[in-house]
Amino acid sequence: MHLLVDVLGIESGGKPIVFLNNSDAGEIGVTASGRVSLRAKKEITAIVNISTRTVKKGHIGISEEVRQLLGRTPQKIDVEISAFPKSLQFIRNKLEGRKLLKDEVFEIVKGVVDGTLNESEIASFVTALHIRGLDLDEATSLSQSMVETGNQLNLQNKVIVDKHSIGGVPGDKTTLLVVPIVAAAGLVIPKTSSRAITSAAGTADRAESLMPVTLSAAEMKKTIKKTNGCIVWGGALDLAPADDIFVKTEYSLYIDPLLLPSIMSKKKAVGATHVVLDIPTGRGAKVKTINEADHLAKDLIELGRRLKMHTHCVLSYGEQPVGHSIGPALEAKEALEVIMNEINVPDLVDKACKISGAIFEITGHKNGYAMAQEILRSGRAEKKLRQIIAAQGGNPMVRPRDIPIGSETIRLKAKNDGKLLWINNSSIVEIARMAGAPKDRGAGIVFNKKIGDNISKDDVIFTVYAEKSRKLSRTEDLIEQLNPVGIGKRTDMIIHMVTEIPEIKRSFVLER
Repeated sequence: MHLLVDVLGIESGGKPIVFLNNSDAGEIGVTASGRVSLRAKKEITAIVNISTRTVKKGHIGISEEVRQLLGRTPQKIDVEISAFPKSLQFIRNKLEGRKLLKDEVFEIVKGVVDGTLNESEIASFVTALHIRGLDLDEATSLSQSMVETGNQLNLQNKVIVDKHSIGGVPGDKTTLLVVPIVAAAGLVIPKTSSRAITSAAGTADRAESLMPVTLSAAEMKKTIKKTNGCIVWGGALDLAPADDIFVKTEYSLYIDPLLLPSIMSKKKAVGATHVVLDIPTGRGAKVKTINEADHLAKDLIELGRRLKMHTHCVLSYGEQPVGHSIGPALEAKEALEVIMNEINVPDLVDKACKISGAIFEITGHKNGYAMAQEILRSGRAEKKLRQIIAAQGGNPMVRPRDIPIGSETIRLKAKNDGKLLWINNSSIVEIARMAGAPKDRGAGIVFNKKIGDNISKDDVIFTVYAEKSRKLSRTEDLIEQLNPVGIGKRTDMIIHMVTEIPEIKRSFVLER
């Protein structure tokens, strides 16, 4: 059936979508969310929306994505019903508990990337993985398919290192120290990072307080050639693009079955040969127990081996924030102060040096921790960070005082004497986000006390920063509701009393 083409100027979120009049859809034999083949000089498959108002009979409305795929837009186009993709049968097979083969996984991932699978079909696949599980063969196939359906960095270096944290702990600004420490030692570390999904700041958000992070692949390569390292937002690079689509579905469903292939596909796409993965572990982290962390590490190491990446895992303490600050600008400021040796933040320095040391040792160096300490203490890490900032288009002379933070503040004071016994990480993140982080870059929290510190009544435990006073007033109410910290004696065995049915809040951590 030939239809006149109307360019609607509508973006459809990356998917090729067309709009048909109800009458024409009936004649073609297609329903909403069905698929049609569009034939002009090239043939593409598009998902159908049906509307009697958007398009007239005899016309087809095309989204910007379809217009770009067609190239030169024809006046008329041949439209026919398209068969449902083979990948739908493979998704159904997984729903029924059957193991997916490599070619089947590739067909599904290809459908996700080229837009021929719609949101409900992708959600069905993610749900099937959550319910039926994902074995290492399928995880390997997914990782490889996610790499092959996107761009790859293709650096020429024989050794390329990378690090990643599976997330779950607020304030983890470790990457801002690890990348310059490792790059200063002469190793190539092309760090791609995400923006916050459920946290108060992603690594890209933190780094953006110091320098531009939205670089193209060519700009990223140029930065690496100059400095050995970079810290860029991965969303602009089209590396393993299926992962970004899967993450949206996982977030809406509060599930995370693609953790392993999601992490490892991004490492493979930048060409990493040696990878160190940080698994924060503890009551406040995504991974609660050491046993659970060990099992995850085993799977990550094996998946890395299958993808020809030498992989080590570091289990880190995850029961409280890393350092004192939470929120993009506050964390960037703290990281800059540490790398300039202006302040000492023991847990942040120790974690950064341990991860950097693990990278050194996985690549054949000895005494990696001491090597990382020396690079940090000597000022070589600061010099390298400033080189990276300059190469990415930032101000290499930036000082901590130049980083703007929120001017509106409230303080949480202790109501009694004792020790700080625990910090509820998920509540802290919720408070920081209520204050405006990460969208308001200067919003967040700065801790005056950490677990184990002695506290006197009226001591300030933490200060909340916001850019807008209206957000701060809502934050104050939230602090009262959440009870985010526990103060008492070491011998106290009771955390709190529950006298009525509590409202259980759903805590979900999804970070890449």
